[in-house]
Amino acid sequence: NGEYWRVTTADGTPLCFETPAEPHAWPKLWKHHAAQSHADRINELAARRGESWLPRYGGKISSEWEFAKGLQVLEEAPEVYARAERWIEAADWIIWQLTGVESRNICTVGYKGVFQDGAYPSQEYLAELNPAFAGFAGKLATGQVGDDVNGVTLAPLGGLAGHVTAQAAEWTGLPEGVAVAVGNVDAHVTAAAADAVKPGQMVAIMGTSTCHIMPSDRLAEVPGMCGVVQDGIVPGLWGYEAGQSAVGDIFAWYVDNFGTDGHDALTALAEKQAVGEHGLVALDWFGGNRSVLVDHNLSGVIVGQTLATKPEDVYRALIESTAYGARMIVETFEKSGVPVEEFVVAGGLLKNPFLMQVYADVLRRPLSVIGSDQGPALGSAIHAAVAAGEYASIDEAAGAMGKRAESAYVPDEARADAYDRLYAEYRRLHDFFGDGQMLHALRAIRNEAHA
Repeated sequence: NGEYWRVTTADGTPLCFETPAEPHAWPKLWKHHAAQSHADRINELAARRGESWLPRYGGKISSEWEFAKGLQVLEEAPEVYARAERWIEAADWIIWQLTGVESRNICTVGYKGVFQDGAYPSQEYLAELNPAFAGFAGKLATGQVGDDVNGVTLAPLGGLAGHVTAQAAEWTGLPEGVAVAVGNVDAHVTAAAADAVKPGQMVAIMGTSTCHIMPSDRLAEVPGMCGVVQDGIVPGLWGYEAGQSAVGDIFAWYVDNFGTDGHDALTALAEKQAVGEHGLVALDWFGGNRSVLVDHNLSGVIVGQTLATKPEDVYRALIESTAYGARMIVETFEKSGVPVEEFVVAGGLLKNPFLMQVYADVLRRPLSVIGSDQGPALGSAIHAAVAAGEYASIDEAAGAMGKRAESAYVPDEARADAYDRLYAEYRRLHDFFGDGQMLHALRAIRNEAHA
């Protein structure tokens, strides 16, 4: 998977082994948003300087990614930062432990590590953020794809990272010498598992959060996207990523705190309602907004509640809010000149057919669904098959091993028309609260009260 980072010594030993009492020595999960103020500074300075890489990330770097978290460690735990000879994704660290070969996959280097056109942000730019941050890229991989720079290879997806060592064979029970593929992200390998690696096939991996990934044959600047990376999903195409920081997490929060009957009971009640019957509209920002506003200090909003509002009303409104957020992402891509030809769903939320139908109706387009309930595992196997030489390319392996059911959910025209009215209200709320003035103020007051 990846999307959490380790700070280690040059031989890969995690610093948390040495100083377990220091929080910043431990791995950093993507959805920990404490580096938002650092991301804000990164974005403000990059915009002021006209840094060419900033539009490749929709105009804003997220607090979820590498440079914001690195700057946070430097400024909040400088001794940890100084001892960290490596800053590495878990996906790459695990491959390193299995093979004894340190590599960095082009996917995470591009999306999370701001690597564009063969380079990281310049030392001059980083020094302006903080003079001690100028050398941050030295803790990462450098060079071009395939280069070995200081013993660290920047590696293409589907490439051979190395082979299982004798020590790793003892740990895992795998035979020594087994081929090991280059690391990758769970969402990005899932595209191959769904055989959705052609331009315009957007795969939404829907679980606790949603990651939207899509190969394309064209390069464009899409506001609020997480990034566009050459070869970032499959070699030879541009790979786009967007996302929603909380989806399943929102439903779980509601059930854990307010919906004592559980998901199944609330779903059964919610699906009996006509569209709009509950009189509610919500913003899906309970975990902040990843796309298209890229502001993790935003928060959720529910409008229209009365003394007659029931738990299933709110539950349905929350489901619908995440579908509106997905539609906002799709429309932003298409308005930016990057067409979405097919919307493919993977992930745990496929288990809820009602939710899937809501998405089809809100998006006004058919939903294809992955043919496996273990998308990341199958996608990893597909990449491993390429690395082992069983197939010549990810595209070929995806065609042989991946599977999806096309148009598994089809929109109902009457419900879609009704949702258009509600989506218009969602957009009004989105624009009103999206400037952050009220939601940031409320968060500041909350933080002061907790201090």
